[in-house]
Amino acid sequence: MYHHEGGTDTSKSSSGDESFGRKIYKHLMNGVSNMLPFTVAGGIFIALAFLIDSLGGAPQDAGFGTHLAAAAWFKTIGGYAFNFMIPILAGYIGKSIADRPGLLVGMAGGAMAVAGATFASPGGDVPSGFLGALLAGFIGGYLMLFLEKICDRLPKALNGIKPVLIYPLGGLAIVAVMMCAVNPIMGMLNEGLANFLTNMGSTSKILLGCVLGGMMSIDMGGPFNKAAYVFGTASIASGNFDIMAAVMVGGMVPPLAIALATTFFKNKFTEEERKNGPVNYIMGLSFITEGAIPYAAADPLRVIPSCMIGAATAGGLSMALGCTLRAPHGGIFVFPVVGNALQYVLALVIGSLVGMLMLGLLKKKVAKN
Repeated sequence: MYHHEGGTDTSKSSSGDESFGRKIYKHLMNGVSNMLPFTVAGGIFIALAFLIDSLGGAPQDAGFGTHLAAAAWFKTIGGYAFNFMIPILAGYIGKSIADRPGLLVGMAGGAMAVAGATFASPGGDVPSGFLGALLAGFIGGYLMLFLEKICDRLPKALNGIKPVLIYPLGGLAIVAVMMCAVNPIMGMLNEGLANFLTNMGSTSKILLGCVLGGMMSIDMGGPFNKAAYVFGTASIASGNFDIMAAVMVGGMVPPLAIALATTFFKNKFTEEERKNGPVNYIMGLSFITEGAIPYAAADPLRVIPSCMIGAATAGGLSMALGCTLRAPHGGIFVFPVVGNALQYVLALVIGSLVGMLMLGLLKKKVAKN
C-alpha cells in the first residue's frame, strides 16, 4: 500500500544543503531523462515512415509519410510514442517535486498543454507546447506541495484517503484551472504572430526568412513554432513556395546543431546527452524539430538562443538564395522537389554550424563525476 510522505521531507533528508537553482535543475533533468526514450524511439519510427514513402515514390504532399501501408504503420506507431513525450516531461518534473501526487498534476497538465485545452474548449484549441508543459510540471508540482501542507491540518482519520482521493482530485483541479487559463493567452499570442508574419511578408523577405526560422526553434511545438509552420503551409496554397522552404530549414537546424555540438563539444554535455546526440542527426534531417526538446528543456537559456540564431541564419539564407519548397513536410526526403536544392543544402549546413558554434560558446562544461 502506497503511503505518501511528501516531496519536501525527501528533499530535506537527501539534499538539505542544495540551492534552489540546483533543485530546479534536478527536477528538470528528471523530466528530461524520462522523456528521452519516447523522443528517440518515436522520432526514428516517424523518420522511417518518411523514408519508406520516399523510396516508394509516394506524392510529397500533406499526407507524406502515410501513403504506403508500411509508412502509415511506422508513422502511426511512432506518433503514439511521440505524443507521450511532453506529458512525460511535465509528469516527471512534477513527480520529482511532489512525489507521486505530482505525477498526476504534471502529466495531466502536459497533456492539456499539447491539446490546448481551454475553459471554452476543453477538448483542445490552442496548444502551448513544451513551454506550457514546463509550466505545468513546475508550478503544478509546487502547488501540489502547497496543497499537501494544507491537508496536513486535516484530521488524522483522513490520512488514508489523502493519496488516493484528496491529492488526485485537488491536484487535477489545480492544474486544469491553471492550463485552461494559460492556453488562451498562447492562442492570442499565436493570432498576433500570424498577423505580424502576414504584414512582414510584404516588406523584407530575407528578414521574414530569419524570423520564421527563429520562430521554428523558440518553443518547438508551441505557439511560435505552430504560427510559423501554419503560415508556411498556408503560403504553399497561395503559391509562395519560398516561405515554406525557410520554415522547414529553420525547423531542421535545432536537432542538427545539437547533434553536431554533442559530437564536437563533448565536454559541454552529460554522458546521457552525448549518447542520444547522434539520433538528432536523423531527426533533424527528417524535419522532426522536437528531437531538440530534451536538450532545450535541460538548459533553455543557452540551447534555445543558440538554436534560434542557427535557425534564423538558415531561414534568411534560404530566402536570399531563392529556395522554394512545394511540400509541407519530409526533410531530406522531399529535397528532390526543392527549388535551388544545392543552395538549400548550403543554407542548412551553415545554419547548423552556426547553431553548433553558439552551443559550444554558450554552454558550460559539464563537471566530471
